Amino acid sequence: MTVLGIDDTDSRTAGMCSTYLAALIAEAIEDAGDVVHRRTLVRLNPAVEHKTRGNAALALHTDAPAEDALAIASDLVETYAVDTDPRTSPGVVVADCEPVEVPDRVAAFAREAVREVHDPDDALALADEVGFTHRGWGADDGSDVTGRGRIGALAAVGAWRAFDDWTYEHISYREFDRCGTPREVDEASVFAAADGAYPLAWDTVDCGESEAVCVPNAPGPILHGIRGDDPDAVRTVADGIDGEPVERTALFVTNQGTDVHLRNGTLGDLRDGGAYRVEGRVATAPETRRGGHVFFEVIEPEDAAADETGDGDHREGDEDGDSAEPAGIDCVAFEPTKRFRDRVRDLRVGDRLTVCGEVADGTLKLEKFAVRDLVETEPAVPTCPECGRSMESAGANQGYRCRDCGTGEPGKVPEPIDRDLEPGWYEVPPCARRHISKPLVRGGFDAPTHPER
Repeated sequence: MTVLGIDDTDSRTAGMCSTYLAALIAEAIEDAGDVVHRRTLVRLNPAVEHKTRGNAALALHTDAPAEDALAIASDLVETYAVDTDPRTSPGVVVADCEPVEVPDRVAAFAREAVREVHDPDDALALADEVGFTHRGWGADDGSDVTGRGRIGALAAVGAWRAFDDWTYEHISYREFDRCGTPREVDEASVFAAADGAYPLAWDTVDCGESEAVCVPNAPGPILHGIRGDDPDAVRTVADGIDGEPVERTALFVTNQGTDVHLRNGTLGDLRDGGAYRVEGRVATAPETRRGGHVFFEVIEPEDAAADETGDGDHREGDEDGDSAEPAGIDCVAFEPTKRFRDRVRDLRVGDRLTVCGEVADGTLKLEKFAVRDLVETEPAVPTCPECGRSMESAGANQGYRCRDCGTGEPGKVPEPIDRDLEPGWYEVPPCARRHISKPLVRGGFDAPTHPER
């Protein structure tokens, strides 16, 4: 068996698509008389600076001899890769082994590539050490680094052994000479096909925004991509969509929709460029700022602060015994997350949450959150049990008293409040979902879910 990895053949501005090139390579291998057993699409760290759009790398699992696979891939990379973009730096890596038999270090490299940033020299050194053949093209950002795509290509080679949660994407490609022109897709047929296959096929449309999210806006060759947990379901949806002619199709096994980029974190230890799942409590009321973005702060849960000091009264490190500020971070729901911001606006100070998202510039960009515990009361002026009127202040530190009946209370009393939120998970809508983020409809979460569709 041969595992062929490719990456960085497209462009942020000039279109093209690495999945299209992978499909062409697979067809060329099969035309040469060999079998392609599997096409994998691996989403890597979404925070990497040198990505195009979705930071995808591709791998083909084939019976073709390694040298033949490299020759076929090299010819097609040189023909189709965007060489007019100085940021495009294609790379190919070929492993002469079964996908499940790649070395431990390569599998570890693939896992890290979803959460960390790899150096090109480290990737090339590892490929050489394990005996993988590789080739690179182009210069990146004017530097002397060629074939930066070999980082993603090596990660794609190791991905099958690195990960155990996989989904599917069926991609339909338009006739190549139509690239850059408006796509002709009948949206009514998209919504009908999506409704018939949900939830096995997900994120095909956004019902709330009336948007066919499976149809991209980029100037590349993809007509539409259907994602889901069942290969037959995604094919059926694609077959049900009416529109312009389809030149070719390809089914990819992918880590999209798996949340594999998230790691468990602790407030105070989060860093830019990482994506985390972290516990906290709401410290500030959600605030809508310029542009429609909604911000709030989360801080350590009270029990976490107590665990660090051995009690809940004060934190270590303060000579006077006064409480130190708990660790915290600002969270944001950006305007493109649309109705998800309403769920964020429903939060109140004191709510216990699990928040998920990437940290950039010291702010966590929300992808989803779980309500663990809701504040269900608020302090209110007491009501007289005799006459039903609101009591009045009896003076500083004197509590409250009913002037007519003489009844009193030592202070404000808890009053139930109506909450629009319920315990469980909430997510951004399909129109705002990252490729790698797991839709709630897939299940496997540790609390009730409130899926968007």
